[in-house]
Parts: sequence; structure tokens; C-alpha cells
Amino acid sequence: MLIKKNRDEIENYLVDASNFKGNCDAVFFPEDISEIPGILLEANKKGTPVTIAGNGTGLTGARVPEGGIVIATDRLNKILKINSKQMYAVVEPAVILADFQNILKEKHLMYPPDPTEKNCYIGGTVATNASGEKTFKYGPTRDYVLELEVILPNGELLKLKRGKIKAKDYDLELITEHDKKIKIKIPDYKMPKTKNASGYFCKKNMDAIDLFIGSEGTLGVITKIKVKLVPLPEKIISCLVFFYDDKNALSFIQDARNVSFNTRLREDPRCIEALALEFFDENALNFLANDYPQIPSYAKAGVWFEQEVTSKNEDFFFECWIDLINEFKGDDESTWLAVTDSDNKKIQGFRHAISVKVNEYMSGRNFKKLGTDVAVPDDKFEEFYFYCKKLVEKNSIDYVNYGHFGNSHMHLNMLPKNEKENDICKNTYHIICLKAIELGGTISAEHGIGKLKTNYLADMYGKENIDKMFQLKKTLDPNLILGRGNIFGSSI
Repeated sequence: MLIKKNRDEIENYLVDASNFKGNCDAVFFPEDISEIPGILLEANKKGTPVTIAGNGTGLTGARVPEGGIVIATDRLNKILKINSKQMYAVVEPAVILADFQNILKEKHLMYPPDPTEKNCYIGGTVATNASGEKTFKYGPTRDYVLELEVILPNGELLKLKRGKIKAKDYDLELITEHDKKIKIKIPDYKMPKTKNASGYFCKKNMDAIDLFIGSEGTLGVITKIKVKLVPLPEKIISCLVFFYDDKNALSFIQDARNVSFNTRLREDPRCIEALALEFFDENALNFLANDYPQIPSYAKAGVWFEQEVTSKNEDFFFECWIDLINEFKGDDESTWLAVTDSDNKKIQGFRHAISVKVNEYMSGRNFKKLGTDVAVPDDKFEEFYFYCKKLVEKNSIDYVNYGHFGNSHMHLNMLPKNEKENDICKNTYHIICLKAIELGGTISAEHGIGKLKTNYLADMYGKENIDKMFQLKKTLDPNLILGRGNIFGSSI
């Protein structure tokens, strides 16, 4: 097993895409899963903090160590099995999502969870319950995890299969491969009825596997993952529509969302069913204008949608969408339409570019990213959108607003020019999180809590429930070595 200690060799493991920075004594690179228990046992003996590192694409500092050692999963990168008939795959944690998706495509299969940054490791997406554009139709990572192998902080191997181990009310018993029994008390807090990646998944009579999905490297080291696959769509219409005002764009999304929901309920293949519904405000479009001069100068908002089609119904669905665009005064003349893979990649590139440019802006000024990951119930979203817009403009803050508006999930990114503005932005971010909580939403819909959002998680669930969550962690990790700082902050 390779171990690196020189600062210049481990620099990449001391930062993530949020520009959060840390330090550690050494980075371990296990080449086989069997090497991990020994690392954890030694760390337990010495009380050494252990941070699990994925590919650094996260936005919350979760994989960034604050002392101790790092276990880098980089070399655990094998695709162990793809079963096309039963539509599942088994992978190690460091398989890169983009590579996995490309291999599946050749077999006419698809793994739906698709975070914007496709260079993420699949293990990282499971650890954060990541989602992405296709979440509007297909749901988050959790919905596709069938089995997990997890090495607990005490070095014991835990094998989890969906449907096999469930809590009885709020009591859960786990049995490791060496027959060690672990009794866990599941916290009884209520999770928001929105897309959510805030804290541990806790529910009455829950499946044990769901506790580890989204646990952000605090309960165990994920070493093997079995995921569910779906058939690759024959074709996807991808379209970016520009609007003369954001109100019409929001109404377009709301109507498309409602029609799509009704289509699913009726299982009617003749009606619109959006695969993705994404929004870009005027500031986001202007932020990208130099790179994409074809963006109309009049545009106050843009909406990107996707629809799965076949060669037989493609024209029909295209006409349905055009009718909806015209109903809400979208400009069908300037619409970007993609029906080929090449065209689709161009629009995907546009969607990805906004995140990249925001990250570059913030890291260039040595600021941590200040982009919200909030979501609220659908019937509260328009109120929330205009509240946030008014708030940042009142404070004269530069910002761009975009995100998965089909899921009522908003990435409002503030762009401070100096330290004074950065302080104002931090306070504004907190106010936005409090408003999301007030409306019955979440402070983190897809990125997790990591080390950057621990205070907001306390706002969301309250100290009593955070303490319950902490006791759960302590049951599995008595010496609190694993993922220190994640979810609970540096106080542990």
C-alpha cells in the first residue's frame, strides 16, 4: 500500500471544489479493500482522525481533512460486474461516474443519478446521496443502491442488502460478518418532504442500507456498491428556451412539472413527462454571455428541459413542448434544440459551465463557495424565489441563480468582490437557509452538510435532534475517528 506524506504530493487531497482547505499527516492509498481494516484499527488505537477522500468534486469540505490521516479510495476503481439482463452493476467506490455511464451506454443501459460534475466517484455520490438533472424524473442516488459493503470504524465488515435488514420502529440491529451485533437507536426527527441530503436518513421502520447512503464518511468506509440500472432511452429531446421575464419562466416550469407528475400517475405515454427542468436567471445568462454569444441579449431567464422520446413519437412531443413554450411566452425563435448526442453535449456543456465559472470566480479570490443548495415544497417555491432575489438585491450583492427548479431546488451563488462583501454574503446565506426551513424545506438538497453547513443543520433540526444523530454515530464510531468535522462540526 502506498503512503504519501510530503505536502507537495498530497496537496490535491487538502482541498475540494468549494475551495475549503485542510491539512493531514499522511494519505493512504489502499490497493485492495482488505487493507482498510488495519488502517482503521491502528487509527482507533491511537485516536487518529480518518477522512475518506473521493475525487474532490464535493462542495462542502467533507473529504477535506482537518488533521489525522486520509484514506484515498483512488485505487479501488474496478467495475466488478454489469448484468444487462437483470439490469444491475457492482462497482468499487472510485469508479468515475462519466466512465461508468459511457460503458453502460454501449450496452444500452443507463444509471440515472447524474451530478453536474461527472468526474465524481460513485462512492462519493453514495456517501452524499447525490442527485442531478435527471433527478426530476428518476430520483436521487438512494433510489438506485441495492447493496453496500461497508467497513465500520472498528474494522468489521458490514454487508447490507436492500429489504433484508429493517428497523423495528426506531430500533435497528446490525450484524457484521464476524457476527458482532450492534444495536442502534434511530432518531425520530421528521425529514422535510423535499429533495434532501441533510444529515442522516432516519425514519420509522427504515431500511438499514439507507442509514449509510448520505452519511458523508462518518459511519463507515463504503467499499462495494451494487446499483440498479434502467434501459437507455432511444432518444432525448434537449431544449434551452429563453423568456422575456422570470415570472413566465417559473410558470412554465410549474406547469411542466404538474403535467409531468400527472403523466406519471396515469402512466400515460402520450403526455409530456420532463426528464429534467432547470432554470437560469438573467444574471446567470449574462455571466455566461462571453462564452455563449448566442444567448439573446433580451433574455431575462432560460429554462432547459429534456424529454425522453422514440423515433415514432418525437415529433408529437416536440409539438407539445412548443405549445407549452408559446403559452408562457417563451421565444421559440431563439430556442436551442438538441436531438443528436453532439447537440446534447453542447447544451450539457452550457449547464456545466455556470458551476465551473462560479468556482473559478470564488477560488480566484480565495473565498469559499457561497452557493445555496436549498429546496422547499413546490407550492412555496415561487414565494421563496422572489424572497431570495429581493434579499440579495437589497444588499447590493452580485449573484447568479440557477438550479433544479423542477425539484424546487435552487443554487443561488453570491459573488463577493472583497472581504466586506463576503461577510455580508455569509449572513445572507444564513438568512436564506432559515427561510427555507421556515417554509418546510431543507438547507441541503443534494450536496450534503460536510464541514461548511453544520451550523445550518442545527438550525434545521435543533440541538436535541443533532444530539440524537450524534449518539447514533457514537454507537458505530465510539472513538469518533471517522469523518471528523463532517455533519457535527469540529466540536467532536
